[in-house]
Amino acid sequence: MHRISFIIIILGMSLLTACTTMVPRERLPYPLTDESFGDPVKVVTIPLPVIATSPNEGAILGGLTAFLLHNDRDEVNTLIAPQVNFNENFGTTFSLYGAFFPLPSRNWEFNLSKSTNVNEDYEVKFRDKTLLDGKLETTAFLYKFSDGSARFYGFQSDSRQENETNYADKEYGITAGVGYDIARNFQILFGERFRRVSIKEGAVEKVPSIHDLFTEGQVPGITGFTTHAQKLSLIFNTLDSRDMPTRGLFAKATFETSSELLGSDVDYNHYEVELKGYLPLNEARYISVARFAYNQTLGNKVPFLERSILGGETTLRGYGRNRFIDSSYLLCNLEERIRLFRWSVFDVTTDWEVAPFIDLGAVMESLDQARKSSFEFNPGIGFRAVVRPNIVGRVDIGVGSEGPAVFVGLGYPF
Repeated sequence: MHRISFIIIILGMSLLTACTTMVPRERLPYPLTDESFGDPVKVVTIPLPVIATSPNEGAILGGLTAFLLHNDRDEVNTLIAPQVNFNENFGTTFSLYGAFFPLPSRNWEFNLSKSTNVNEDYEVKFRDKTLLDGKLETTAFLYKFSDGSARFYGFQSDSRQENETNYADKEYGITAGVGYDIARNFQILFGERFRRVSIKEGAVEKVPSIHDLFTEGQVPGITGFTTHAQKLSLIFNTLDSRDMPTRGLFAKATFETSSELLGSDVDYNHYEVELKGYLPLNEARYISVARFAYNQTLGNKVPFLERSILGGETTLRGYGRNRFIDSSYLLCNLEERIRLFRWSVFDVTTDWEVAPFIDLGAVMESLDQARKSSFEFNPGIGFRAVVRPNIVGRVDIGVGSEGPAVFVGLGYPF
């Protein structure tokens, strides 16, 4: 949910200044450092402009300073990034992002963000896979946010641009999971999810409010809803890295159920299948990446934000988040990650990548109603700076039928 719009990597590098300092470890207490750090600690300080835009939010301008703390193996184990930016809809936003990688199998991150108008975001994520000789994996995500840029156009793939509406998506909740490796490359995962959503007036005054065009009868959940769901997944994974894979396969089949008996407003089920593949060439200078996904939601009066959704920085990158909503979707992402060069900038070794991509997807009531005319074709190109083993900054530019979209953020899209 956070968009710590923390890198415009390709643009304006000549304008950036940075420095490397050696700081006594006693001045950087836990969790900034731990026993994996030497003394003194190498800290690379990088000021960066924030120049971002998206179909929902519009232009964002500002700046941040990234502090990269290196352990005794000269790997970035801690990232801290305070940021200030401005947007015409949200006013001035102050945020603080942190990511911590104490072990290859343990990491956590937080984001604290507050705008002068509507928007706020408070998140904590945690992952650990050190228990039971590395066979048990636990994850948790605790959040509270308000997004005043949210959009709704109606259901189905032919929802019209002239029906665009705005609202503030106010949520709090928690998602937790426990996975166990039942065999080589196989994991079974049990998950629990609680979500409380309120739909309020948005921050984009030039776009009509969702309550002006739609009613609860037309759009279930438009007055808010509660979800308490349980999930079961079976995962097959041969990837060589969780966060920065260069080779291997990943397949996941998921069933999730939401029940009124356990606190949800409505009974419904989710079914999802996802397949990802990574094929490296020329010592991983070229990595061909493909993802295929199918999602189905079954139930009556399912809240609109609990249905199958496409659009945004990880699905259809030619559109804003949640652009297409219905009871099911089909999605295909193809991407070629090309390492242009490896360069040490500010004492940080970075892989500079370009990634042409194609996103193809459609929403529909059910799979048998999929039509060729329903699919959206989004070509585009991405630019990435990769600091191994755990940090990716990216800019993705996608083109849809309603124009281009630019997304800036952290991590690979898939």
